[in-house]
Amino acid sequence: MSFMKEPRKSKYDRDPSTASPLDVAVSAQERETLAMVASALEDRRMRLAFQPVVYAADPKLIGFFEGFIRLLNLRDQVIPARDFMPMAEMRQLGREIDCAALQLGLMAMQRNPHIRVSINMSARSVGYRPWLDILYRALQDTPRLGSSLILEINEASAMQVPDVLKPFMAEMRERGIVFALDDFGAGMTSLRLLEEMDFEIAKIDGSMVKNVDRTGGGKSAVRAAIAMAQELGMYVVAEAVETEAEATWLRDAGVGCLQGYLFGAPTVTPDFRAFRHGRPNLGA
Repeated sequence: MSFMKEPRKSKYDRDPSTASPLDVAVSAQERETLAMVASALEDRRMRLAFQPVVYAADPKLIGFFEGFIRLLNLRDQVIPARDFMPMAEMRQLGREIDCAALQLGLMAMQRNPHIRVSINMSARSVGYRPWLDILYRALQDTPRLGSSLILEINEASAMQVPDVLKPFMAEMRERGIVFALDDFGAGMTSLRLLEEMDFEIAKIDGSMVKNVDRTGGGKSAVRAAIAMAQELGMYVVAEAVETEAEATWLRDAGVGCLQGYLFGAPTVTPDFRAFRHGRPNLGA
């Protein structure tokens, strides 16, 4: 007689009643955070904070502003994005956050027609009808917005749904929209897919930029990322620049634009009057 060994249970098969108190607490905290975010979206307790992205060769020139969504709790305190974005990304809530960010960014551009703005999005939002409706409606009402809009997609997200993303990017380019690949160099990248999607801008991940002027291994990694981006025809932007030494090293290494607290923190009350259209080849 033969007996089949009972398969080992995975962590997902465990009886909820036997879960550790820590697991239960973390799960409850996540649910509470997501509920807080959903409430903020429903009640329109949201802002867009803008951070300048400057030209490395002349930091007095702003190439564009990046818009960061800020959701507020009932006490009007900002809910840290790191507390909810990883959880929201795979849910419809993530698409609703993208809708809010896009709408706020487009409204700012309509009120300030001379500026150029980058708005973050997940590649998954391309298939979300409400997000598309916001974009199409704005482009129909104000066609010139396309030439001033940059849509920023992180590398991991772009690699998940390339077959959906590629035709969308091709359509939007006809309306003047430029695409930036965020967190470039931080993960596993398919060079074939990057070539096919043809992003105009590569944003070097901030974790690679920190102390790049002092770390030997870090220098090699950033140089390699810059070389890869340039080979693919992308304009290179470095994120999270905090010191003059980092900025100088990145400029000398061939980075076109710099972004970080050295040049200004994200703010919900930006002085858009300081914006001047810089070099016309950004994202071209």
